[in-house]
Amino acid sequence: MELETLSASSDDLRAQGADVVFISPQLPEQSRDFVQEKKLSVDILSDPGNEVAAKFGLKFQLPDYLKTVYLNFGIDLEKSNGDNSWTLPMSARYIIDQKGIVRYADVNTDYTIRPEAEETLEALKQI
Repeated sequence: MELETLSASSDDLRAQGADVVFISPQLPEQSRDFVQEKKLSVDILSDPGNEVAAKFGLKFQLPDYLKTVYLNFGIDLEKSNGDNSWTLPMSARYIIDQKGIVRYADVNTDYTIRPEAEETLEALKQI
């Protein structure tokens, strides 16, 4: 899982001067419980309704057939995200410098394809 991999690499990323922050549409208590359960060392910010994701052009609507699939797997986005939008953010990873300039971006419309933590670390070293 991406969070666990990046959490394990967070010391290396911090050694390069980076802060590691995740943004999730989940309610804060959902994210907090997950971080505690998995013993992660990352901060997760809450993005209610995927408003930040929308500003980055990352918000997408789940089609009805996927809602059914999610619910059959016990995943209720209305409950975990606190709204009935059934939207999610695309997987994205950014390196933003102290001046607010995006120096690295990796976005994929397929949420199952994510860069390895080592790729992000290498990109950070190149900046």
